[in-house]
Amino acid sequence: QVQLVESGGGLVQPGGSLRLSCAASGSIFSINVMGWYRQAPGKQRELVADMTTGGTTTYADSAKGRFTISRDNAKNTVYLQMNSLKPEDTAVYYCKGWTPVGNYWGQGTQVTVSS
Repeated sequence: QVQLVESGGGLVQPGGSLRLSCAASGSIFSINVMGWYRQAPGKQRELVADMTTGGTTTYADSAKGRFTISRDNAKNTVYLQMNSLKPEDTAVYYCKGWTPVGNYWGQGTQVTVSS
């Protein structure tokens, strides 16, 4: 079992920045990939960015150039640095961990970009 706990969401003005954190616990040795998804009201959940244990990253087109995913293996934590935020980035952001036996989700953290 893997437990994922997100933090760092909140209200920010357009153009501002936030850093989301996702702390993993449990069978963390089994996690191959960690990433971030988001879901806006009335829309499907979509991938924002992910990172393999080897450091390979994938970004959604909407995130490229503005968001950066990173991980601190010593702290079992993955981060999402979000800069130049736009109102359309408003969503609940979820952390996800991929393992050979199943995928795990955090509870989500709300990000609201508004003036």
